[in-house]
Amino acid sequence: MAAPPTPANTTTPPPRARDADDSEGRSNAESLDRLLPPVGAGRSPRKRTTSQCKSEPPLLRTSKRTIYTAGRPPWYNEHGTQSKEAFAIGLGGGSASGKTTVARMIIEALDVPWVVLLSMDSFYKVLTQQQQEQAARNDFNFDHPDAFDFDLIISTLKKLKQGKSVKVPVYDFTTHSRKKDWKTLYGANVIIFEGIMAFADKTLLELLDMKIFVDTDSDIRLVRRLRRDIGERGRDIEGVIKQYNKFVKPAFDQYIQPTMRLADIVVPRGSGNAVAIDLIVQHVHSQLEERELSVRAALASAHQYHPLPRTLSVLESSPQVRGMHTIIRDKETSRDEFIFYSKRLMRLLIEHALSFLPFQDCVVQTPQGQDYAGKCYAGKQLHYLRLPKDISDDHVILMDCTVSTGAAAMMAVRVLLDHDVPEDKIFLLSLLMAEMGVHSVAYAFPSVRIITTAVDKRVNDLFRIIPGIGNFGDRYFGTDAAPDGSDEEEVASVG
Repeated sequence: MAAPPTPANTTTPPPRARDADDSEGRSNAESLDRLLPPVGAGRSPRKRTTSQCKSEPPLLRTSKRTIYTAGRPPWYNEHGTQSKEAFAIGLGGGSASGKTTVARMIIEALDVPWVVLLSMDSFYKVLTQQQQEQAARNDFNFDHPDAFDFDLIISTLKKLKQGKSVKVPVYDFTTHSRKKDWKTLYGANVIIFEGIMAFADKTLLELLDMKIFVDTDSDIRLVRRLRRDIGERGRDIEGVIKQYNKFVKPAFDQYIQPTMRLADIVVPRGSGNAVAIDLIVQHVHSQLEERELSVRAALASAHQYHPLPRTLSVLESSPQVRGMHTIIRDKETSRDEFIFYSKRLMRLLIEHALSFLPFQDCVVQTPQGQDYAGKCYAGKQLHYLRLPKDISDDHVILMDCTVSTGAAAMMAVRVLLDHDVPEDKIFLLSLLMAEMGVHSVAYAFPSVRIITTAVDKRVNDLFRIIPGIGNFGDRYFGTDAAPDGSDEEEVASVG
């Protein structure tokens, strides 16, 4: 996938701008092939506690929304397989150049609810005893390419691009080791991978759809290191300057700066270059919109005129159910009445769904001291915001207010399958579904039981159910409807 051309307000990397000193260019290129000398003496280790803080949730809160940086599954096609790989952005640049800040600015400007933010700092290799001793004496070079586990980085990024969940190590900079508990990330439509050696491996480069080099003046980077190391790490100014001149600057000149020529876009001044960041965001937005529309269009055109699947169960259309549907479908219905009758329908729907769960004989004692032979559910009755570790052991009810094309519901089913929940133990519940949504889910996941109160025949060009009930979330919560949003909009924002 082609990245956008270099903008006029950004600078083209020196290796592209001049042809002089070919021998130097060849030398720089050879340094990218990982045919490098063994790790030798180097800069003192960083004093951050871990590469990822386990005590904080993977969230980035902005003025507009909460963004989940641990990812989510990408769009799936009518066969239940991933339609396209995720869009991967690589962010390279020197130490303290502002890579993480630029990454967060891109995420915030994208304004999408899910993204994967992957840091190269999580992938330092496990040190041998000898290397541990070198690190304790500040004699181990953590800025050399050989200090990173590129094999693990590549396999992790490949899985994320395929929409699979991965385990990412949490590196402890105090003990120079990986912590016992690893962090779980999920695939997403956008993956941002940042690190000083982000472009230092050929295989890794091939996985990146866009490569951005954050080019910050060396004096600014030194000032940032001084401020950080003195203010946060208790070091003296002489020690910081000595470390920078002896270890950090040589590593930048030898291994990092030569990779600038590999970037699609060079961002001068880092986070201060708002124009370059806007251009990057526009390009990524165009890619995401193209993928989403193509997936929904494919789902809309698939399985037309097929009979409804046997796994579908529709609540009996009694006069009571028909009456409640009339109320919630009426555009003149007040919000209070919409909420009241929607909840009544939800209750009937859930009670209907519970009848499909496995029950077993049991005996209870009444207050009069008599035995009563009845039925009880053969499993745990738990409601979870987060998936429990033993979720694969029981039935799972997946609730979605409306399903038009089925795209969002299929993503949610994929999350459960990735956690080893058997397909035949998944129940998809929805107040209202379009026929194409029923077909999409049933074709991709033939063993998933689909339960709803009604099925409408078609969707319009904006993938809204016709005749439908409008945007459920906006009518329920009293918010303004997006002019071109689909009926599954609120589902994709919940995960």
